[in-house]
Amino acid sequence: MFTKILIANRGEIACRVIATAKKMGIATVAVYSDADKEARHVKLADEAVHIGAAPSRESYLQADRIIAACKQTGAQAVHPGYGFLSENEAFAKRVEEEGIVFIGPKHHSIAAMGDKIASKKLANEAQVSTIPGWNDAIESAERAVEIARDIGYPVMIKASAGGGGKGLRVAYNDKEALEGFTSCRNEARNSFGDDRIFIEKFVQEPRHIEIQVLGDSQGNVIYLNERECSIQRRHQKVIEEAPSPFISDATRKAMGEQAVALAKAVNYQSAGTVEFVVGKDQDFYFLEMNTRLQVEHPVTECITGLDLVELMIRVAAGEPLPLTQADVRRDGWAIECRINAEDPFRNFLPSTGRLVRFQPPEESMFQADTTKKLGVRVDTGVYEGGEIPMYYDSMIAKLIVHGQDREDAIHKMRAALNGFVIRGVGSNIPFQAALLAHPRFVAGDFNTGFIAENYSQGFASQDVPHDDPLFLVALAAYMNRRYRARASGISGQLAGHNVKVGEQFVVVVMGHEGRNEHHAVSVTDFQGSSGSSAVSVGGKSYQIGSAATLGQIRVQGQCNGAGFTAQVERGTPRSPLALRISHNGTQIDAIVLSPLGARLHQLMPYKAPPDLSKFLLSPMPGLLVDVAVQPGQAVQAGEKLAVIEAMKMENILFATQDGIVGKVVAGKGESLAVDQVILEFQ
Repeated sequence: MFTKILIANRGEIACRVIATAKKMGIATVAVYSDADKEARHVKLADEAVHIGAAPSRESYLQADRIIAACKQTGAQAVHPGYGFLSENEAFAKRVEEEGIVFIGPKHHSIAAMGDKIASKKLANEAQVSTIPGWNDAIESAERAVEIARDIGYPVMIKASAGGGGKGLRVAYNDKEALEGFTSCRNEARNSFGDDRIFIEKFVQEPRHIEIQVLGDSQGNVIYLNERECSIQRRHQKVIEEAPSPFISDATRKAMGEQAVALAKAVNYQSAGTVEFVVGKDQDFYFLEMNTRLQVEHPVTECITGLDLVELMIRVAAGEPLPLTQADVRRDGWAIECRINAEDPFRNFLPSTGRLVRFQPPEESMFQADTTKKLGVRVDTGVYEGGEIPMYYDSMIAKLIVHGQDREDAIHKMRAALNGFVIRGVGSNIPFQAALLAHPRFVAGDFNTGFIAENYSQGFASQDVPHDDPLFLVALAAYMNRRYRARASGISGQLAGHNVKVGEQFVVVVMGHEGRNEHHAVSVTDFQGSSGSSAVSVGGKSYQIGSAATLGQIRVQGQCNGAGFTAQVERGTPRSPLALRISHNGTQIDAIVLSPLGARLHQLMPYKAPPDLSKFLLSPMPGLLVDVAVQPGQAVQAGEKLAVIEAMKMENILFATQDGIVGKVVAGKGESLAVDQVILEFQ
């Protein structure tokens, strides 16, 4: 067994590998860029080596520097995590040639299966069912359009070396094929240093289901059940679960055996994933093989009780697999939500900056601990006060729950999301809450088009309807009364002007453009029950109790005998007097007033925000890589105005209405802040 390994990665996956290495008594070496000097993985590792500037192509993609760091520290093996160099055949080969062990498959397996074009040809030779497409690299955008027409729209344009949604577009017509090919090639060149592109038929209403495989150097290969990964947005997974609510035991067995046969064909030695597209009749087609550990591996760990990172390390050290196919368990149900730094209410634009608050829900399962079953686990590479840099992907954390069945897992996940406090950057938690509450998700009736179909106009606050909106009003009144009760006990108050607690309030829920809702509420303390009150609003009664201390954001308690977790904050951007209440993805800003105060508040005039329609503002921090218009140019709605690169993705800004460009304010190559003016219209 190794005594020291180097993790050639960053973020949560580097922290995850370190956790298992510590459990096994193996010393760890972290590598870091300028942007990650204070990162969590650097703090957790036993040693850390600086390998370059912030952009990944100048640090985490520098194979020479990583190998030099191994030699410098005496690390005997390298774990590549996922992304970066994890599926780079040349890197794996170099590592092997330098006498260092690559904790992953051999370079020839990566060459055969890691390249999407080569893997499809190999699958065809092995008589594995594959999707129709053009499997050779395409030389030009015009040729891509010709091929797309021959295959028949819609088509999927994919980078051969792609992964994580980078270098991937779906085209429904010639225009989209032309633009998609160019964008894919640019993203692939920047992210992977390989701009080969291929095209395949886009199977409509598909399920994305993948099989986890594990092989050793003795020729043993097993499959560890499946993961359901169909909940995707722009081809990036949002929610993953194991097992799938869709496939039968017979389909699971057939897919697993096919995945094993494919892995054996390339002498696969490590953890890997065979991805399938599954049709509505449970017919399945080989999509690709990821020759690495997947982001969503924790859900498989939960239902099997196995530590995949440990098994990867043991296999790399030459040990045989400690179990056979018959030993593989399938206990309970696991769900993973990817918590990303993005603003779902602004079309999921990246959100970077400092984590002013970062308080994950309380964990009852832990990384690398397979003895704890049924509970909550958080895999993260960040901490409160740390930065979310613009140079890498947008993941803040992975939230994983393990339940007795799917219904229990969904219930646990909704409660865990309610208790996940993130401030300073935007997060997609409200969107995750909406997905988990959607009737079709709850019923297991979805495919990869689920998000596009149900949120075609983007995501808005009304897409998260609360099952009991008056509970939010009651909670606002309850918390306000607790604040007043505390204030009334402060000594030294002027006689006759001391704070009175009161029982009658009006909760003003702040609406759009000054259209507020007014709710008359009474709050009465229960005698002899500390922190418990009876709240009446709109003809409904709530008995609410909580031991939460005033000022903390996460509030846990009981309402009418059932437990709840919510988030409560004083002071919002809309009003320093307001309380912001968040629960099950729904958020309200409410001012709690006395009846007289509420009458006076209604007399206050509404101040409209300034009109910014004549400006094109940067919706995110990023690099302005192109300005496509000139002063005086007439543009039509839908026309390209500018391109911003952020978090390894190209984001094209389009005109929302017809107009004439007045002035270009920001120049190509400039680093933009959020809401910075790029250009003005006349």
